[in-house]
Amino acid sequence: MRVMVLVKATKESEAGVMPSTEMMAAMGDFNEQLVKAGVMLAGEGLHPSARGKRVQFSGSRRTVVDGPFAETKELVAGFWLWQVKSMDEAVEWVRRCPNPMPGDSEIEIRPLFEAADFGAEFTPELQAQEDRLRAEVDAAAKRAG
Repeated sequence: MRVMVLVKATKESEAGVMPSTEMMAAMGDFNEQLVKAGVMLAGEGLHPSARGKRVQFSGSRRTVVDGPFAETKELVAGFWLWQVKSMDEAVEWVRRCPNPMPGDSEIEIRPLFEAADFGAEFTPELQAQEDRLRAEVDAAAKRAG
């Protein structure tokens, strides 16, 4: 199963406080363990929400809202995409993670939808389109990397 592991933002991360050298080294070591175990598919840190935008949808209307966004506890400061055998395995990996923030912090784990989760609505034609798009994304990543 694939899971998105979300590092929740804090007041410090939203203020743009950068991690210490020690934190970056500890997180680098943790990421190396994830890669060697074949768990990590992707992972990145995010700039504070002050540098972001939201697009709100209401029918056919789109409204762009500039950051920063008020509810820090609802914001994400970084993420990983992992391939694990179970949610329990993902939890065990997160338990080994260095605290990503200088103070209290929180990491959320959410499973990604798989094709089977969508049922009959995910027709063979839609599945073929999804497979083609994934192949194109993979090919583009190989060219860029």
